[in-house]
Amino acid sequence: MTAVVTPRSAVTRRWAEAVAAAGPAAGAVAGLPEPAARTAAQRAEAAASVDAMRRLRARFLAEEADAVYDDLTEGRTLSLRLGDLLAAAATAYPGLAPTAGQLAADRSRHQADKEGHEIDQAIAVRAWLRSPVAGAHLLDAMRRPTSRAVRLLPEFQRTGSLRLDAVRLERRDGVAHLTMCREDCLNAEDDTQVADMETAVDLALLDPAVEVGVVRGGPMTHPRYAGRRVFSAGINLKSLHRGQISLVDFVLGREIGYIRKLLCGLLAGGDRPWHSPAIEKPWIAAVDTFAIGGGMQMLFAFDHVIAGSDAYLSLPAATEGIVPGAANFRLARHAGTRLARQVILEGRRLRATEPAAGLLIDEVREPAEVDAAVDAAAERFRGSAVLANRHMLNFAEEPEDDFRRYLAEFAVQQALRMYATDVVDKVGRFSARGAS
Repeated sequence: MTAVVTPRSAVTRRWAEAVAAAGPAAGAVAGLPEPAARTAAQRAEAAASVDAMRRLRARFLAEEADAVYDDLTEGRTLSLRLGDLLAAAATAYPGLAPTAGQLAADRSRHQADKEGHEIDQAIAVRAWLRSPVAGAHLLDAMRRPTSRAVRLLPEFQRTGSLRLDAVRLERRDGVAHLTMCREDCLNAEDDTQVADMETAVDLALLDPAVEVGVVRGGPMTHPRYAGRRVFSAGINLKSLHRGQISLVDFVLGREIGYIRKLLCGLLAGGDRPWHSPAIEKPWIAAVDTFAIGGGMQMLFAFDHVIAGSDAYLSLPAATEGIVPGAANFRLARHAGTRLARQVILEGRRLRATEPAAGLLIDEVREPAEVDAAVDAAAERFRGSAVLANRHMLNFAEEPEDDFRRYLAEFAVQQALRMYATDVVDKVGRFSARGAS
């Protein structure tokens, strides 16, 4: 079916007219000092101007989201990753999304001193994801292999191993072992870890010699856990304090990038059969010591979860002041609404050995037995009907339209929380303590 594309001149003209009608509010912030140097009056002036422009963007995109998206993607013939899409919007529709220069300036500041341009990005993302047309196309675009993975694929196929900054990837007997190896910070996630995880997941899915994937944390050098394997400590709060956690590349990129690829597979194009356009493979997680925050969120995408008997899971989102990714969407589906509220709203920690954890963990083994359990599970998941059945289970458990609508609202809510005063204060105190 051929897409109906609104001529660029029409939709860009409507945006230009909307900006012109906004009057002085459209450029009020540009003439003010750096955020940290503003007086109380200047901060109030900036806040009023920013709020007026955000209302304008939200109103415009509520009506024109599909027209703008079709324009930027040439009638949905281009598959643009989220960052590229927003960059194209900033160029084609001045003021609708922040420019590269504005984002770079904010990136150089601590979280407390930023303008908050990522909230403006979130407004556009919410509008696109709310649309069944633009949103579905965008989610598919984010399921395509990254250019980095395509470039590294020949090397990985030849050697069966690859070392990235945050992830080590090895293929052994048809099993891809993805080991998170940020030894100094307990695999706390930042932009680098998300990018490396997506590259590694892409490679495991693209390599036809891989039948099953395993994700595990490596041994740590952190003083408190030296020599012990750790799955993940969640978001790197030091990086958030320094302003180095990106809404697009981290917050949204992990959810509609590698985590969704774990669950739904990779859209690689080429000569894929008509009945199976995605490359899907079963995935196993091995949890050592703990899976906190984003580490626990990842587990909902796995087909089989093995945990050491001394491990625990937690989502300290209420304490940190942020939204725990897609956990609000998935945890209740896995474990029921009461447990989901206890974990997310009250910070309940789940020990691997307690009965409630059995809703999220398939096997609990003594730490020395986890290796053998991983090997045995990988062998079981080579079954000929595994792929078809996991596909149908995921299709039934997580309808794409439900996920898309959740992510639309999550984009704005998480962006607002990242810049909320209580969050900024908490991560500042955390960083000052020198914690990891």
